[in-house]
Amino acid sequence: MSKRANMKTRPARGSRTGRPIMALLDLLGRRWSLRILWELRGEPLTSRVLRTACDEASPTVLQARLTELREAGFVELGEGGGYGLTPLGRELCETFMPLHRFAERWRSKTNAY
Repeated sequence: MSKRANMKTRPARGSRTGRPIMALLDLLGRRWSLRILWELRGEPLTSRVLRTACDEASPTVLQARLTELREAGFVELGEGGGYGLTPLGRELCETFMPLHRFAERWRSKTNAY
């Protein structure tokens, strides 16, 4: 059985159901997952450039997240050695753009964070 097939039946942390939304939120809630996707939204990046963009995240954790995101079908390793978003990964990032715009408005109105 492939790793991708396993992802469909593997229960998510904090949920016994394994429902797709719970599995997605589990994956995206792991440290650096969202940041990696966000940094890759523009163009593919090498591991070193991605690590720098992610505030010098631990290489071990960064590689673990990249592996998980690749297994989930959001990230791929390009021919030039850089990591980039798959079409599914780009679609996921697009779903975050309204939230990003809201966060920008919220920050400017409240001076939060």
